[in-house]
Amino acid sequence: MITPEFGRKMAAYNAWQNNGLISIVHAMDEEDLRADRGAFFGSIWGTLNHLLWGDALWISRFDGGKFYEVTIPDSTNLVPTPAVWAAERFRIDGRITLWAEKVRATDLVGDLSWHSASMNRDFTKTKALCVMQMFNHQTHHRGQIHAMLTSLGITPQDTDLPFMPEA
Repeated sequence: MITPEFGRKMAAYNAWQNNGLISIVHAMDEEDLRADRGAFFGSIWGTLNHLLWGDALWISRFDGGKFYEVTIPDSTNLVPTPAVWAAERFRIDGRITLWAEKVRATDLVGDLSWHSASMNRDFTKTKALCVMQMFNHQTHHRGQIHAMLTSLGITPQDTDLPFMPEA
């Protein structure tokens, strides 16, 4: 269904896109960053935090590493400041990249089982589907962030895969 190369390419894309947001977030007015804009997670800040939380959750399922001990409702306040967010974003992106660099084709077959605290039930899905979900979730929420930034007159970097420097 997917290949290790897919994981490496998407991990690079994820880091590229998040790096492009870091300077924007640091330059933003705190009020603009935290204002409720009607998105699913309210503000740009809430969405950035939820995305960081989701990435940490998914990569912990793949690499067995640490995960933040908060639930979805608290994910919008995961970290307190843009500086902490940038540091955590860099750390999680590095973790995703390290996982992607080591993943083999055999690691992407079979099932992954986990308990969803938010849905209070157990799931078993194919590993390939779960990897696609992690990358799709990132793209989905960064699209929301992109729309909110655009509405403020801020132009984020290009989001098209063919224009990624490593592509």
